[in-house]
Amino acid sequence: DYAVHKADANAIGVARTSTPSSSLLDDVRSAYTKDADAKQLLDYFAAPSDKSRQKLAKHLRAHVHRYRVHNGLLLYSAVDDNADRIVVPDDHELKLRITYEYHDAPTSGHQGREKAYLLLTRDFYWSHQYKWVRKYDRACEVCQRVKPEPFSQAPLQSLPTPSECWQSISMGFVFGLPPDNKRRTGIVVFVDRFSKMVHLAAVPAEVTAKQTARLFVD
Repeated sequence: DYAVHKADANAIGVARTSTPSSSLLDDVRSAYTKDADAKQLLDYFAAPSDKSRQKLAKHLRAHVHRYRVHNGLLLYSAVDDNADRIVVPDDHELKLRITYEYHDAPTSGHQGREKAYLLLTRDFYWSHQYKWVRKYDRACEVCQRVKPEPFSQAPLQSLPTPSECWQSISMGFVFGLPPDNKRRTGIVVFVDRFSKMVHLAAVPAEVTAKQTARLFVD
């Protein structure tokens, strides 16, 4: 995977925008039960020994010294900086949710592939992470269609501030993602502008306006 250094993040102006919510961390813990590698590592750290180490899969055994467990979360430290990152299990929907928070959310603001990746890898780790973010970014309609004009002098117009939840929303699609178990390769994102609450739903590439409206109502 792409190497991350704190100096790189500072050099391109990446600032931490948020920290993982407790509900997100609870979802990560729950998803460990469905991931074979995570279950092996958690079992090992529950009672570490040479014998239990030998039971680990070869690819885990070679790097087990880089893992540890804290508050039920698997943490991984990379070779280059030894910073702990939360291990994300192989869960398609969970990866989409986390990537959205570091790429699309109002506090992140479509900063592009490199900045999104550097932000994401400050907190989380999974295999082939850079490849995932690159594919996600290429599939993002906002990033591909909205090209800022560097010399534009037009004044910015603020949207009216909503006074209650779901009075005003923003919506977007991301397509071309790895398919889930129902062969859906996109997500629709609804963001409440008042509370910043986010709802995500997996959609097929040919999703219709009627289907999108039904997802929002549901």
